[in-house]
Amino acid sequence: MKESYKKLATKISNEIIEAVEKEIAKHIGKKESGDIVKIGADGTPTSYIDIIAENIVIDILKRQNENFFLISEEIGELIIGKGKEEQINIYEALSRENTDYSELPKLIFLVDPLDGTSNAIKEIPSYGISVAVAETPEGRMATLDDVKLGFIKNFTNGNYFEARKGEGAWLNGKTTKPSEETRISNISIGGFTKNSTVAASKLIDTARRMRVLGSVVLELSYVGSGKYDAFLDLRGSRIIDIAASKLIVEECGAIITNNYGEKLNNKLSIHEKAIVVAAGNEYLHEQIIDIINDNEKEIIAKIGIVSRVDDYKSILFSIKIIDFLFKNGIDIEIETSLALKLQELKNNPKLNYILHRTKLESPEIEEYIDDLKFDIDFKEYSAKLDKFDCDMAIILGGDGTLLRTQSKMTQEIPIFGINLGTVGFLTEIEIKDTFKALKTVIKGNYYIEKRTQLRVSYEDQRYYALNEVVIMTEQTAKMLHFEVQVDDEVVEEFRADGLIISTPSGSTAYSMSAGGPILDPKVGGFIIIPICPFKLGVRPFIVSDNSEIKIKLLKKGKKAIFVMDGQINEEAEYLEEIKFRKSKKKVHFIRTSSKYFYKKVKDKLKEGGLSSEHECWE
Repeated sequence: MKESYKKLATKISNEIIEAVEKEIAKHIGKKESGDIVKIGADGTPTSYIDIIAENIVIDILKRQNENFFLISEEIGELIIGKGKEEQINIYEALSRENTDYSELPKLIFLVDPLDGTSNAIKEIPSYGISVAVAETPEGRMATLDDVKLGFIKNFTNGNYFEARKGEGAWLNGKTTKPSEETRISNISIGGFTKNSTVAASKLIDTARRMRVLGSVVLELSYVGSGKYDAFLDLRGSRIIDIAASKLIVEECGAIITNNYGEKLNNKLSIHEKAIVVAAGNEYLHEQIIDIINDNEKEIIAKIGIVSRVDDYKSILFSIKIIDFLFKNGIDIEIETSLALKLQELKNNPKLNYILHRTKLESPEIEEYIDDLKFDIDFKEYSAKLDKFDCDMAIILGGDGTLLRTQSKMTQEIPIFGINLGTVGFLTEIEIKDTFKALKTVIKGNYYIEKRTQLRVSYEDQRYYALNEVVIMTEQTAKMLHFEVQVDDEVVEEFRADGLIISTPSGSTAYSMSAGGPILDPKVGGFIIIPICPFKLGVRPFIVSDNSEIKIKLLKKGKKAIFVMDGQINEEAEYLEEIKFRKSKKKVHFIRTSSKYFYKKVKDKLKEGGLSSEHECWE
């Protein structure tokens, strides 16, 4: 931002703050100040005192000698200045084709004229004003990154915060710094949670003290000055409330992100909101992110290794991983069939030929198998999957290998998948990223993602599926007659080639191929997808994962096969019910980034995600 614009914006902001403070002082504590006069542009009720404060902002900007964009709580989005004001949609103004940017305002004012309105009306000493100023970008929507100046004043005690991007932040003219406290049990935390947020309740119960003062603007700024050790708003704060205080927090050296630890860079809009997690230092912030995501990480001291055993590429690569783990002081256990295959390969007289052939057919792992060490007694580390007792399981293969593995493990062991199969949607990384990612994970820098499973009940048996259950006829090209109940209500009856009950994890697998929607794994739902139904009105639908789904076969004399994750097949007959509920047991994945799902969708589905696959040969 040009220095001339900084000076102008600072002058206008201070004029606004002084004028609003002087005028609303006449209305503090008065009953009529709280009268609701309209619904604001952001969809919330507007009090009389809010209108008074905002009218001052409008009046000051309107009489300036140049135009500005204004985003304000009650009136919404305007172009204002030179004696005029015009309602506008800033996004449309900035993204319109053939826009002449030289004609548009150079600055965007984001103003919450009175934050803590209820406090002001009741004379509770926690209310103030927030003014942020952003530079108007060319060719794109303005975001929080474009905010260059921030000004906040606490009207009850006179404290004045100011920040300039890249230059610093000040409280009452003095440089301020955030808290260095790193122990959750010692912190003072402010903010707002949502109902039934169990993880957040755990955080608050652990913290030394919790404050809810009713002003996001002021409380978030307190993180920058060390008055609070941390602040969070899990409801979602309006961008106009956090635009100035976010800049203050960052310029003071504190940390502010969303609830997944990702940078806040939301667009500047009256309707935009962001979940906020701020802390005085990086170490405290990481702890809070882990707790609210129910992602408290354990030290990884022992790792299990599982691999395809019909593919030399996977088998040989597992040796490289085993060697890497030993060198990094990690104990291991090797799935029994892999341990036997490795021991057999170690003694195979054709080993050199196998290595040479694998390098030719799989050049992507050539550099990793040049110097493999076979001086390990692999059988010594052998363990059956249902006896695995480790902190993490590395699985080498594709989604099929991963699904087979997790279905046989009896403990909730976090899974780290390395894609040596075809699509590898559930796996975490590709071959080339393996050792960089493992170094990161061993250091404790990882996320735990918990995926929902289906629990399938049939007669007195229980089965589990991470992706989906497919119900189909024994005979090719024969239809089945289904009745579908959700929570004991019949929702559909139809004939079809088959039926899929899918979790969000399975929404990118068979479910998607059959016409079902892609479902974010964080969504609490199951998808019911008829396969080629003989009824035009039958379409896939999503039900709550708290519901019980019952499927009944109505055609006498026809058997059906239901298949869990392509691994386990069972038979069902006429009028027999198959019941589906959410399993209490979840599947845990180790992720190196919280931005996993949508990146995977783009990477894996844009071209079918296919890669070559080789089986063992002699």
